[in-house]
Amino acid sequence: MTQILFKNIDMKDLTDIEVYEKQGGYQSLKKAFAQKPEEIVAMVKASGLRGRGGAGFPTGLKWSFLAKDVFPRYLCCNADESEPGTCKDRELLLKNPHMLIEGMILCSYACSIETGYIYMRGEFHDLSFIMDKALDEARAKGYLGKNIQGTGLNLDIHTHLGAGAYICGEESALLNSLEGGRGEPRMKPPFPAVEGLYAKPTVINNVETLCVVPYIVNEGAEKYAALGTEKSKGTKLVSVSGNVKRPGNYEIVMGTSTREIIYDLAGGIRDDNNLKAFIPGGSSVPMLPADQVDVAYDYESLAAAGTMLGSGALIVIDDKVDIVETTLRLISFYMHESCGKCVPCREGTRWLHQIVERILQHKGTLEHLTKMEDICDNMSFKTFCPLADACVAPVVSSIKHFRSDYEKYFKNIPTGSV
Repeated sequence: MTQILFKNIDMKDLTDIEVYEKQGGYQSLKKAFAQKPEEIVAMVKASGLRGRGGAGFPTGLKWSFLAKDVFPRYLCCNADESEPGTCKDRELLLKNPHMLIEGMILCSYACSIETGYIYMRGEFHDLSFIMDKALDEARAKGYLGKNIQGTGLNLDIHTHLGAGAYICGEESALLNSLEGGRGEPRMKPPFPAVEGLYAKPTVINNVETLCVVPYIVNEGAEKYAALGTEKSKGTKLVSVSGNVKRPGNYEIVMGTSTREIIYDLAGGIRDDNNLKAFIPGGSSVPMLPADQVDVAYDYESLAAAGTMLGSGALIVIDDKVDIVETTLRLISFYMHESCGKCVPCREGTRWLHQIVERILQHKGTLEHLTKMEDICDNMSFKTFCPLADACVAPVVSSIKHFRSDYEKYFKNIPTGSV
């Protein structure tokens, strides 16, 4: 299977710049600096690369949206990675930090940016030391600093640790946190490309997204675009967790069958149980039943199946798991992580938690399911950020596909008012 990001991931001492350079590291800079910045943007557009943080927005298009002739500009690498089930960016930071730095240099050159930040979740404290060491090595080699390789590009990159808030994975909340404010989402527009960090044009990309850019510059947009499907190009890192024999991070070509990921790469269902459900893209996307396991793992196929690729966290659930208990666990997370700014999210997550908790205590009624669906309808697309939508996804999909798991708690319980 084609490996781009994980080609050398387990190589000894890859975090050392000398070892990284021997594997072709930083060679893309020479190729990029021989071209005009706008040509690099066009190359990334032609590659079909889409953001790997969850939204799947075309990367080159995002870069081209930066407000014209407004400076300074900033690059923010989103290394918050707080989505339950997701741990791919952590592995890149831990084992191959220079790949991220190289990608950030290329993006900065393409977008005329002189300051970059790597915003890392607070729990990545140990990884911040690895990144800081790699940044020091890059400065010493002349890859960062003033007039890089005689191009006139001035660039420095800094790490910044958050305080462990899930909400700061949302790009505008990340910016607020980076500025020293409360981690809350902003109203959009204006979008970060127009008014981002310090009210200046800002590019915000995920770790995985930026790490792909050196390959595109080295090998060409056509080679990358030849991988995957018509609209979902390239490879994708998938974090497989849950009831599988070999949980871990795997790099797959877009369009690979979800069955192949679960049964071939991850070794199948633990204890040889049967597959019951799977959540394809992290806890914030709708779950699917086992009979849809043959769906292709790409943006369009998963959307057609009623879910999303999201961050690429494939959570596998076997037939020994109670879906209602799983749903409560997910609701608990979103209730805890809601920043409280928006009423539908602040109150809706708490209300859903109370109802599901009541159901698990055999104190619920069938009408509670209708009430939950009504609450979810009043939460969806009615808040500043998608956290409320993330909480709604497992609730609505669990009722849709696994209603019987709920109904077993209503046995001999008369229908009554909520």
